[in-house]
Amino acid sequence: MDKKKILTSLSVPGMVVAADVYTKDNHLIIAKDTPLTDKIITRLVFYSIIEISIYSAAEEENEETLPDSATYYERIKKSESFQRFHLAYRNNVLEFKGSLDSFVKGDKELEIDKILKDAWNILDQCNTNIELFNMLHCMRQYDDTTYVHCLNVALICNVMGKWLNFSKMDLEVLTLCGLLHDLGKLMIPAKIITKPSKLTDEEFRTIKTHTLRGYNLLKSKPIDSRIKHAALMHHERCDGSGYPYGFYSEQIDSFAKLVAIADVYDAMTCARVYRGPLCPFEVISLFENEGYTKYDPHFIMTFLEGITQTYIHNTVILNNGINGEIIFINKMELSRPIIKSGEEFIDLTKHKELQITSLV
Repeated sequence: MDKKKILTSLSVPGMVVAADVYTKDNHLIIAKDTPLTDKIITRLVFYSIIEISIYSAAEEENEETLPDSATYYERIKKSESFQRFHLAYRNNVLEFKGSLDSFVKGDKELEIDKILKDAWNILDQCNTNIELFNMLHCMRQYDDTTYVHCLNVALICNVMGKWLNFSKMDLEVLTLCGLLHDLGKLMIPAKIITKPSKLTDEEFRTIKTHTLRGYNLLKSKPIDSRIKHAALMHHERCDGSGYPYGFYSEQIDSFAKLVAIADVYDAMTCARVYRGPLCPFEVISLFENEGYTKYDPHFIMTFLEGITQTYIHNTVILNNGINGEIIFINKMELSRPIIKSGEEFIDLTKHKELQITSLV
């Protein structure tokens, strides 16, 4: 099988390593014949491995023509635009991680312009909001570290701000609110953050301190106060059921209200150490059933109406095993669209026993 050397920055999951990879002090990082994954690529970058040897057949396989039966997301994952997005996303996550870690450790001041530029580098890979959500959905198995989550929340906040017709300046501030909202979690012991089982009451109390920790890191910095308030208040709820202070709607910063929605949506639709990603329509249903008192009504309606529109023409699987295409969103029940399966049209508002279990 032919081999070729490529820059690590151009590697993608699925390629197979054709030679052992060692650190500069001769420690084995990756063994020959190992298929690349996001974790492995991140490890290579961490050890400053500039290039690797791969089997060229892996690249040819990655570029093979997809069958007509390929699903919506299978086609997206094979597209050149996704490969560009994936590369920009991965590289900017690493840059973002370095910036936050240096700030939290006290090694450097917060590089606002740099972290905002990192987010914009990813946004620039997408021409539309629909394309951005398509790309994010294809990344849902990516390790949900605090850095990845903050980046996702920032991207979702940016789209929400556009739906709300925010000015360019407000969009930048809202994006920064998303990027820095969970900064305090970097001060929580990793064994708690990544614990795969249920947290004890004491561990949960420790987790809840991240809002105050993040605010304390930011409060003396020369940045927009809404960024500080988003770190402090993104777990507050309009009905007073949130933390750390149990604030009610009028007491909560408006940008923190927006971050709260993006935060919950991303957390529930991403993979976690203790579960796989939830189907977006399951999360949308939860928002419809429980969200109108907990979240700002105008913001949650704007978000739900916008997000459901991005899923039109997606292929879905119902809980009875039927596959179909979303062709129409029912505005009165956004989580229950009309599905076309073969020649049949299934209106989920009239079939309460059915629900969407996954997007494919």
